Amino acid sequence: MMFRHLLKLTWKRKSRNLMLSLEILIAFAIVFGVAAFGLRYWQLYSMPLGFDGRDLWAVRLQVGDEEKTRIPHEVYDSLRRGLLELPEVRDVAFISFEPYAGATIGTQLQGKTGAGERAPLVNAELLEADDRTAGVLGLKLTEGRWFSELDNGSAQRSAVINRRLAEAMFPGRSAVGQVFIDGPGYANTPVRVVGVVDGYRAKGELAAPVNFAFTRFEAGKHSWDARTVLLKVAPGTERGFEKRLNARLKAIQNTWTYQITPTSALRATALREQTVPLIVVAVIAVFMLVMVAFGLFGALWQNTTQRIPEIGLRRAIGASAGQIYRQVVAEQFLLSSVAIVLGLALLVQLPLTRVLGEHLDWVVFGEAALLSMAVIYLLSLLCALYPGWRASRLSPTEALHHE
Repeated sequence: MMFRHLLKLTWKRKSRNLMLSLEILIAFAIVFGVAAFGLRYWQLYSMPLGFDGRDLWAVRLQVGDEEKTRIPHEVYDSLRRGLLELPEVRDVAFISFEPYAGATIGTQLQGKTGAGERAPLVNAELLEADDRTAGVLGLKLTEGRWFSELDNGSAQRSAVINRRLAEAMFPGRSAVGQVFIDGPGYANTPVRVVGVVDGYRAKGELAAPVNFAFTRFEAGKHSWDARTVLLKVAPGTERGFEKRLNARLKAIQNTWTYQITPTSALRATALREQTVPLIVVAVIAVFMLVMVAFGLFGALWQNTTQRIPEIGLRRAIGASAGQIYRQVVAEQFLLSSVAIVLGLALLVQLPLTRVLGEHLDWVVFGEAALLSMAVIYLLSLLCALYPGWRASRLSPTEALHHE
């Protein structure tokens, strides 16, 4: 009976309640957007990176024009041997770009079907990596193997891809032994998959997973170089090691310059840059929610004031202060529920149509919806408490004589 009575009262004041519901709907959409944004960040942060960035240092080789200057095979050997002589260095690898650098090589790959059919192009990112990269980065293979001397003399370039790319290019098949074409990058050079890693998110914890491939780098055998040196160092190596490392590099190649950075510093920089959008959105959302709360509180106050004669009549016929109080709060919760249902009906189109792709999957949507509902109901309760208390304190005589 009480619920039916609330529905009748709400419907009779539908024009007045429409603005209240609209304000609540806007607040719900704002909270949902921030919640979904934050939950997606947390989801990404919780995913495995696919590599071990601890005790890892990166050295960028600055050797002049990358288009014209080539680094001989002998120089790579000299760098590896010279750096391994340092007591802090455990292993050395050469790669296109270090983790957290925010840089990879974008391309489109196309799997071979073996039946003369053209498989669809798949967007992917790739890096050139040598035979020791897997050990330095702590990559875990789920299928096949990493690059090795077994790949020497092969007519096809070798690649290790992540599981996501394997499923995209070779669905329902084992990726190991399959061949794909890297058309835009290497003039339709055929590449053979020798291994699969579970994942590799080179741009850090807050970067979305992508299709990824490592292709084998052999010094002196390509028209490009791998100009990043990855060093696996002893645990606890301090920043003072940078000076000794630079001296050793200068002793090997004095005409080059070197940019030396621990990946822990690169990680901190990447996280700081990637969290800036979330902080900005959160600050704007809090400001807007405060404005909505003030507007909602003012509207409820005015609504209660306009209903003083009605409240006085209810008190005169026997309604207690508690019943009046509960009525005001319940009406506000009913308006909030209507706005939330309408908001969910609109927002559910986002995961259904996948307009935001993996950024808003059903897990993020569900958690963001529950969190937003909790915030809106709490906001509605806080805004209704004082107007409801004020209405419940009115005496029947005062209310019935109010003009």
